[in-house]
Amino acid sequence: MYTYECRVVPGLLQTEAYARAVSLDVPPLPDPEELEQRIAARLARQELLAVTRKPPTAFSFIVEQAVLERWTGGEEVTREQFDRLLELVERNWNVEFQVMPLRQPSHAGMDGPMRLAETPDNCWFAYSEGQQNGRLIANAKEISLLQQRYAKLRSQALTPEDSLSLLKRLRGAL
Repeated sequence: MYTYECRVVPGLLQTEAYARAVSLDVPPLPDPEELEQRIAARLARQELLAVTRKPPTAFSFIVEQAVLERWTGGEEVTREQFDRLLELVERNWNVEFQVMPLRQPSHAGMDGPMRLAETPDNCWFAYSEGQQNGRLIANAKEISLLQQRYAKLRSQALTPEDSLSLLKRLRGAL
């Protein structure tokens, strides 16, 4: 699964506090029951990251540096989120994490966030979303275009090692 995100930390990587802050920041506010269901579902999906799954799934995440520096939910939520990211990146060999630096004159992700996923039988799907909508993409030509964009994004982002170093520096600054 490949994910490029320019707005928030991807749901699969979010802590409970970060997921709550994101859910409460965007009007209309959910009722308490809906909020708890939304957060529980998001956290349950994180089981996909487990390296003990048979077969384990490979994940690649590219996240804009501005997302990390936004401090969604405040300092404590951000500190906890950084700790979660560091734990995932350092302990899960199936999770690759890259940061798109703030200054990147050539940027293939200007059309917004995207997710690409390959099924066990090698079929590809994509998903893109914006304000109030989302779109599942199954058209091979559209998926090919998004795969090309994602490949370009990977080459434009910091390496996984440099991304980890930046994440540690950002965490240390809190």
